[in-house]
Amino acid sequence: WIGLTCAPETDISSTAMASTLALKASTLLAGRTGVQLRSSARICGRTAALRAPAVRLGCAASRTVSTTVAAANPIVTFNTTEGEIKAELFMDKMPVTASNFKDLAESGYYDGLSFHRVIDGFMVQFGCPFSKDPQSPRAGTGGPDAGGSYSTPSGETITRDSGGNIPDEFAAEISNMPGTLSMANTGRPNSGGSQIFINVAHNDFLDFFNNSTPSKHPVFGQVVEGMDIVTKISKVRTGPGDKPVTPVVVESMSVE
Repeated sequence: WIGLTCAPETDISSTAMASTLALKASTLLAGRTGVQLRSSARICGRTAALRAPAVRLGCAASRTVSTTVAAANPIVTFNTTEGEIKAELFMDKMPVTASNFKDLAESGYYDGLSFHRVIDGFMVQFGCPFSKDPQSPRAGTGGPDAGGSYSTPSGETITRDSGGNIPDEFAAEISNMPGTLSMANTGRPNSGGSQIFINVAHNDFLDFFNNSTPSKHPVFGQVVEGMDIVTKISKVRTGPGDKPVTPVVVESMSVE
């Protein structure tokens, strides 16, 4: 969900580079479609192709509130073909988004999926169900089934909408720093599903609280071990659409 086409940048944290990257990254982090939105600097989620039709999100995702005792933040382990990555999920600060990822990880949803878009000096993107076939032209365009539900630590029930999307969670103002896990989306409200990206640079222009661009990608986790593996993945040789020539697969994922 990052349909980005920009050339690798080495210092995206500077204002000038961020602006340049934002302009080049027409298809920024496509949330549900690795799409090539060449007219904006968004991490799009659902636009499988440059001319892909707009996605209709149908009914809105729903929320039902309850109350339970908070628990320690979980650690998710990505067992990839390049090595192991561990990340903390910010359940305490971003419960809706972190719980969505945890629910999908525990269900086996992510097992066998590949990183369908990687850009050196920017980010690595993952989470499309169609990427189980790394050569699929649909890789980068998918997400969860509609109507699935999960619970947050407080007992709130979140139900994915007719597009498999969850509500935007613009809560904790955590910047898209290197090693952070961030939610991909189409640029439309409430369009995040299963696709995420891991930053390898400080991409603050993607922060939902940074008004310099229309991009709004909330951070919900942080790599705590294996950042060298993330960096290694970001530097693999890629072909058209920033797709790795040799697939990088998440063979399994576990949560503790």
